[in-house]
Amino acid sequence: MSRIVKVLNPEVIQRTAKRCRERGIVIPTFAQMRNPASIPEGQQAKLKGVGLWDVNPANLFRITWKNDVATGRFGGPNFLEIPREITGIKARVIGLVGKFFPTGAHKVGAAFACLVPRLVSGEFDPDTHKAVWPSTGNYCRGGAFDSAILGCTAVAILPENMSKERFTWLAEIGSEVIATKGCESNVKEIYDKCWELKNDPIHMVFNQFEEFGNPIWHYNVTGPAMEEVFNGLKNENTRFSGYVSATGSAGTIGAGDYLKKQFPGVKIIATEALQCPTLLNNGFGDHRIEGIGDKHVPWVHNVRNTDAVAAIDDEDCLRILRLFNEPEGKKFLASAGVDATQIGQLGLLGISGICNLLAAIKAAKYWELDENDVVFTIFTDSVEMYRSRLEELTTERGAFTALGAAQSFTGSLERQAVDHFKELTYTDRKAIHNLKYYTWVEQQGKTYEEICAQWNPEYWRELFEEEVVHFDKLITDFNREVGL
Repeated sequence: MSRIVKVLNPEVIQRTAKRCRERGIVIPTFAQMRNPASIPEGQQAKLKGVGLWDVNPANLFRITWKNDVATGRFGGPNFLEIPREITGIKARVIGLVGKFFPTGAHKVGAAFACLVPRLVSGEFDPDTHKAVWPSTGNYCRGGAFDSAILGCTAVAILPENMSKERFTWLAEIGSEVIATKGCESNVKEIYDKCWELKNDPIHMVFNQFEEFGNPIWHYNVTGPAMEEVFNGLKNENTRFSGYVSATGSAGTIGAGDYLKKQFPGVKIIATEALQCPTLLNNGFGDHRIEGIGDKHVPWVHNVRNTDAVAAIDDEDCLRILRLFNEPEGKKFLASAGVDATQIGQLGLLGISGICNLLAAIKAAKYWELDENDVVFTIFTDSVEMYRSRLEELTTERGAFTALGAAQSFTGSLERQAVDHFKELTYTDRKAIHNLKYYTWVEQQGKTYEEICAQWNPEYWRELFEEEVVHFDKLITDFNREVGL
């Protein structure tokens, strides 16, 4: 029996199936998102002529790392290797690219995985419920996209200081928007707004920080995509040595649980902003690395599997954002020996992707990794989400000059060191895990018994490996009811 889907509501299921039938909606399974080659040819054919961001039911099948933007069909996972001329280390750094998902970020997968189990079980009724998406950025975009396809109302909650691009897009897609006080690290304010909305039963909150569908998606889709990339480039000496993920909602870092099972020697490195070093030293504060809210430990984070924490200065991320995207920055990189094609691809890294890159460099330096080592990470979104930030930086600081490019390269890349990096002992991990108590048991209604159960590795294995079986069966049964 599923621990997440506890009851089925046949009346709502039939009504929702009718809605999907009328809208031409077929729901992809997790197995199909992991391996889109298994999607029936008839369904793949519907993608012809459908733009990647179009609010079209066919695009549910593009919630995968394997979109081939050249053909509109599917291929291998989208990834980018950062050249050594930039990283300055011997180890290889490779990131999965999130830009080629619908909405331009992989968070649409996490939103799908939180919504769909409740949709196909009849717990969420699109005829009567509003879907509430608490977020520090891309998750509410994904939720709004999924909601628009279903024709139900989305309510996006995000901090008021997020980039303008996010608010503009949400308004265009028809989402209700609630801007809470603060910036990326002000997650408590988001939670408070969720409690307020829960007083009206019309709202169903899909809180990515506590919804297990979030890491379940990454365990079953993101982790295997990285494994596939690694298997395609390895030789007999190559080692899968590290996986870096900004903590944020702790969904993406769940891919590390899959990778650690396949490659027991892999190190999982959680990264966060130096200005808000919650995991590093119980710190707090405001920061500018959009999309990685802090000041708490998410309920869905399997802390016991986290090997290290890297805190990254948000100023380094903003300087490198300019270095990678401003004309003088590109000129400097070319003079440093970076290939023109590689320079043209650096816009695939948004601010949190740059944060992940810097943490990968720290990890490689800390463990003294060599040419046989590969560190994987995630490039969640692209510079397209942050053009307004580049404009703001120009207004505040003036044009990005050749001198500024040299200073950014030297100060933020070459001099990236192992400071603010902590390898976690068993007791360190237990201490971080215990921080969940204050947010989740005292404030958010979780139980003492479950927080204790979370320290057992079997708790997470069952969630990540067994729940997806239930989900796919429910999706298959629902599609049969839809009849398309």
